[in-house]
Amino acid sequence: MQELKARLLALQREAVDWLSGMRRGTADRLSGLRRTAAAGLPGWQRVAVIVGLVVLLLAVGTAAASARVSASSGRILTGVQVGGVDVGGMTRAEAVAAVEATTRPKLRRGVFVVGGGKRWPVTPAGLGRGAAVEQAVDQALAGPDLSWMSGYWHRLTGRPVAHTVGVRYSDDEQRVERFVKALVPRLAIAPTDASIKLVDGRVVRQRARNGRALDVEASARALVKALRGTKRTVKLVTRPVDPKVTEGELGKTIEINLSSNRLTFYDGLKVRKTYPVATGQPSFPTPQGTWEVVNKRVNPTWTNPDPDGWGKGMPKSIPPGPGNPLGTRALSTSASGILIHGTYASGSIGTYASHGCIRMFLADVEALFPQVPLGTPVLIHR
Repeated sequence: MQELKARLLALQREAVDWLSGMRRGTADRLSGLRRTAAAGLPGWQRVAVIVGLVVLLLAVGTAAASARVSASSGRILTGVQVGGVDVGGMTRAEAVAAVEATTRPKLRRGVFVVGGGKRWPVTPAGLGRGAAVEQAVDQALAGPDLSWMSGYWHRLTGRPVAHTVGVRYSDDEQRVERFVKALVPRLAIAPTDASIKLVDGRVVRQRARNGRALDVEASARALVKALRGTKRTVKLVTRPVDPKVTEGELGKTIEINLSSNRLTFYDGLKVRKTYPVATGQPSFPTPQGTWEVVNKRVNPTWTNPDPDGWGKGMPKSIPPGPGNPLGTRALSTSASGILIHGTYASGSIGTYASHGCIRMFLADVEALFPQVPLGTPVLIHR
């Protein structure tokens, strides 16, 4: 009987320790009642009293423990963190608010997208970046992978668990790419080809210049990376666009200035040589405009171009030689009947003497002739 009594007393102490803080005053009063009630009773009655009191004490403690566990069942276990925020003991709504307070500034921080001397303000949230806060809090509510008994124990005692839940961020890469594509026309610069052109009656020489294009794919990658990090400025990625015609590819050009009666020969944009010429009489003016060389003849035969007009009374044709009006070389242009040719009438050079053609000294036309390919532009202006 003494042995049974000792075991029951030990069980009582263990129950009291296990339910620390749970109705400790009730347990003490019940222990006092046990001592008072058991005094003077026979042995088997004292045992009965002890057993009854222990059962009562356990019932009271269990009810208190159940109430405490029930009260904490809608809250996150102590010690749980979400995205670095301690959410232990919080309800779902409280935890969502606490975690969003740390994620919201990250999603709304200002970022500047720069390129071409311009800049555009954006935010991560504005370009589709988001934080799965509610999903992370739901994981925190579920708690770590504990047994039923272990979970009950932590809720009962309030002892912390070591459990961390990360907040998953997501990016809308298609939205970022659409934003970058919208900047393409604002940053694009067309390349400029090298050229020599007649513009409003005057010759304009243009050097080649690279253009610029926005690399959408690389720029979108750089922007997504910046939205994920802490950078405040993102530089768009551009690439140069080569011109189709460089100065070295421009080729040859002939310019004829009717005001000065000078022919200028260009190689690319560089002046190679300037020659004196004769051009059309006032009644037979040399036509202005942009033409090109369409034919080349050595020691040409002259054919009367207007036998019923100004050529009336002249031979139908004149063979090569000193009396040939075309001299020793002739370059036909796309302007009807207009040639660049030599002349034996060297005294006419520098004057307006022809019927529209461009006359040159024989030595000059023979020097120019081999350097001029078919298709060479001929710019005639006053």
